[in-house]
Amino acid sequence: MADIDLYGVFVPALLVWAAVAFLVNLGLRRLIGALGLYRLVWHPALFDLCLYLVCLGGVVTLAGRLT
Repeated sequence: MADIDLYGVFVPALLVWAAVAFLVNLGLRRLIGALGLYRLVWHPALFDLCLYLVCLGGVVTLAGRLT
């Protein structure tokens, strides 16, 4: 599936998966911040980027298995 039809507008599937991964990442970042685990991280911005990429990979893999 390369495109998703949203009321006549074709949106790339990767854009939808990236938005879902962003929401998952947002929840994980809040959880990590609430638990105080950021004090164990050397570079929080780099950690957030890597966490987003892991979330995006997981969402894409999960979407591939469901379709």
